[in-house]
Order: sequence, then structure tokens, then C-alpha cells
Amino acid sequence: MITSLSIKNYALIEKLTIDFSKGFSIITGETGAGKSIILGALGLVLGKRADLTSLKNKEEKCVIEAQFSISKYNLRPFFEANDLDYEDDTIIRREILPSGKSRAFINDSPVNLQELQELSLFLIDIHSQHQTQELSEEKVQFEIIDAIANNLDSILEYQTLLKSYKSDKSKLNSLLKKQAESYKEQEYNTFLLNELIEANLKSGEQETLEADFEKLNNVEIIKESIDKSLAIANEEQIGVMHNLKEIKVSLQKIAAFSPEYFSLLERITSLTIEFDDISDELNRCSEKLINDPEQLELISQKLQLIYNLQKKHQVSTVDELLEIQTKLENSVLELGNLEHEIASLNDSIQQKTASLDDISKEIHTKRVEAVPVLSQQLISILETLGMPNVRFKMDLNLASTYFENGKDELQFLFSANKGSDFGLLKKVASGGEMSRIMLAVKAILAQYSKLPTLIFDEIDTGVSGEIANRMGEIMKEMSLTMQIFAITHLPQIAAKGTAHFKVSKATVGEDTQSELRLLSNEERVVEIAQMLSGTVVSDSALNHAKALLD
Repeated sequence: MITSLSIKNYALIEKLTIDFSKGFSIITGETGAGKSIILGALGLVLGKRADLTSLKNKEEKCVIEAQFSISKYNLRPFFEANDLDYEDDTIIRREILPSGKSRAFINDSPVNLQELQELSLFLIDIHSQHQTQELSEEKVQFEIIDAIANNLDSILEYQTLLKSYKSDKSKLNSLLKKQAESYKEQEYNTFLLNELIEANLKSGEQETLEADFEKLNNVEIIKESIDKSLAIANEEQIGVMHNLKEIKVSLQKIAAFSPEYFSLLERITSLTIEFDDISDELNRCSEKLINDPEQLELISQKLQLIYNLQKKHQVSTVDELLEIQTKLENSVLELGNLEHEIASLNDSIQQKTASLDDISKEIHTKRVEAVPVLSQQLISILETLGMPNVRFKMDLNLASTYFENGKDELQFLFSANKGSDFGLLKKVASGGEMSRIMLAVKAILAQYSKLPTLIFDEIDTGVSGEIANRMGEIMKEMSLTMQIFAITHLPQIAAKGTAHFKVSKATVGEDTQSELRLLSNEERVVEIAQMLSGTVVSDSALNHAKALLD
């Protein structure tokens, strides 16, 4: 529960510090006095967004600090999960700087707004006037039924699974689209790939084939040149080899006379050996030269195939063709992988579908069991609130669609009078009836909720007299198990509180300020009397106020 609230430089509030107690607290004040400002400040503490319009003095920062006693609400796991220091008396602080920046702290540890909003769900429920109309929304109706049905854990499990299911469905649709597009290109890609595979290309092959082609295509010219070279080299009388040997013999005669001559002998000897080797190589080349038109034709065909493939794929080397072949192979493989992924996703979706159906049936069963409980409790409370003939009809039907909270479709119908047909809440319920129904709902939910604090912002709209009195009694009963605040204009409700706070607005010089203060018993009598009779308090109003408080 909230134990204190401190506000500095917010809206019409310069500085305010107020302590709260457990039980049933009343907040009253004239229209425009600043009740909405108090709620706005609490909203900031609970994680709502802020702007510079919140600052009373634009030159100074706004600070709102609230202290909560949370020892009874098992919130330690939340603090541990978010790496926050746990304190039984936890302090939440919001700061709005003149620059427009906003900061939030939990026990002096900086937090983001999401963390603050998540914590606030465990602390306070502020029921504003417009939320009464939300009662006619299917989502809110389900939340009421699910609270009674104790479906929270099942719904969280369902939502986690549904998110994964939708993710799988999205992936599957994407893969199927990709597969369809791939199929369009697959036939052509397969053709290109087979063409390259059949070519049996090897790195460096083109250069070797081109060299072989040149040799076979010019075999006669080559043989003629080699034979001529061999003739010059080996002619018996004037051949190169014969002359080299003659030179070698001559130098051998003088080699001993000088190192210079000996060096020349070594060089001519080396040259003779080298030339002899060249002559042998020429002989081998000559022997290998064969006029082979068939081989020439095969090489020509292979080269032409390579040239055609290079032209088709707009490349200039065999290595580039091999890269294209690898890419095409990967493309074909990827399509195979796509089929595997699609099959795997289909299996996953089937499994998740079965699990979602099982959880949905469990949720549905619990809801069906909760509906008569809710209906009976609502009727019981509303009978005391001046609606003795009220009836509810809540039809639950399992649909084929996966909704955010299960597969149920809900018709929440209402009839306020005997003989009248059932109709949708938003169409047949008046403002006063909606207020009473919402209070009844909140009273029922209080039995199932562990929420420490509930704030009613003028839930009494459209009611008065004895009904207002009974509404006050219900809120007082609720305050036995949780902290209740009621912002009200009705004296019957105000008199039921254990503590009474008044919001007032005053002009100080050129400045307008709002303040919130706890009323004494005497002040409380006067305040309720004013609520009864207006600004001028009569004796009868005072007596009436005292009677209400007794």
C-alpha cells in the first residue's frame, strides 16, 4: 500500500507531503481544486509519460516521490529479476527536468519507464470515470472472468506459445513465398548447372588446351623447324655439336698454361653439355610430334565449349565459370534446405497448434465454471445497490480463431428490469447502472486480487441517496483487505471513510496553488455538511453530517 506522497513543483502544487493510512480514505474538493492533479502525480510515479507542462516553475525540476509498504505482497522476485534493491518500504521517485528529460528511480536505482510500469501493476489500480465504460469491452469482461477462474498462469503460457506460433507462421509464409519464387528460377538454374557440370571444367584447363591446340594445329611447321635444328646441331662435318667438340679439344691443349684458358675450357665444356641436352630434348619433341586430327578436333570442341560458356555467363576465365557453378550448386542446395525448413516448421506449428488447443480448452473450462460464480456474486451485490431485478447472461463459445487470451468468443448481456430483453451493456445500461456494476465488479475482484491499493475516481457518477450509501459500505468492506481511496462528491460515500483528505485551491499573490490535507473530525463534519448544503452550512446540514459519520 502507499504510505506517503511527496510532490514538488508539479502543476498547481508548489510543495506537498502527505501520509496515508490503510483502510478507506476519502478525497473530496471542489471541481477544479486539483483532485486530477493528485491522480496525475500518482500516474507519473506509476510510469506515465511526462512533459514540460507538468512543471509549475519551468526553471526548476519537478520531483514526485511515493513510498509503498510491500512486505506482504511477495514482490522480492520482481526486484531480483530486474536487478533492483528490495526494501519492505520501497520508494519510487520521478524527476522531470526543465530540459524536458524525465528520470525514474526505485529505491534510488535508476529504471526505465517499462520497469516502472511493470512494478505499478502490483501496486495500484486507479479506476477513473472513463474506465467504467471499458466494462462494455470484451477484453475487460474476459479479464474479470479470468480473475475469478484463476486463469492468469494459463493465459500467460498460452500467450507465450501463441507468440511463438505466430512467429513460426510468419517464417513459414516467408519461406513459402521464397520457395515459390525459387521454383520459377529453379528450372533455368538447374539447366545452367548441368551444362557446367557436363563441361567438367578444371582450373588452368583452358591455358593447357590452348597450348595443345596450337601445337597440334601447327604440327608440320613445328616438325620442320625441329628437324632443321637437329640437322644443324648434329651434321657430321659442320654441325654445331662437332664444332663445339673441336673447340673443346683445342682449349684442352692450352688450359694448363693459364687460369684464363682453363676457365674458358670449363665454360665450353658446360656449353657442350647444355647443347647436348638441348639436342636430346629436340629429339624427344620430334618423336612426340604426331599429326592427330581427331585429338585436334576434340581439343577444338572443348575450347569452343569453354568459349561459349564464358560468353553466356559474361566471364573470361574457367575459374570464374567454376565460381558460378558453385553458386548454382548452393542455390539448388538452398532450395533443398528450404523444403527441409518448411517441413520442420510445419511440424512445429502442428505441435504448437495442439498445445494451444489444449490450453484453450483448459481456459474455456475454467471460464465456464467461473461465469455462474461471477453472475451470482454480481446479482447479490447489485441487489443491495438498488437493482433487484438485474440479470446477466454470459455466453462462451469456442471459436476456431486464436485470440490473444484464448479461443473463446464472449457475449456479456445484461438486463436491469423484469420483462426486458437481454442486451449489450453499452447499449442498455445507464451511466448510474454502469457505475454500480463496475463497483460490484471491483468488489468481487478484490477477493481474488492481491493488489494492495485501489483508487476510485468518482465511480459514484449517476447515483445518489441510499444507493450511494450502500456503495460507500461496499468500498468500506473492500478496505478490510486492501487500501481503498475514493474521490467523490457524494457525502454518503465520504462519510464511510476512515480518513478524509480535502483538496483545495487558493490564490497566493499572483499565484494559484493546490493543496491536499488530512481533515480533523471537526473539519470533516463541516466538509460533509458543505457537500450536503453548499457553501453556507446550516444547522440541519451539520446534524445530518454528524448522523452520516456516526
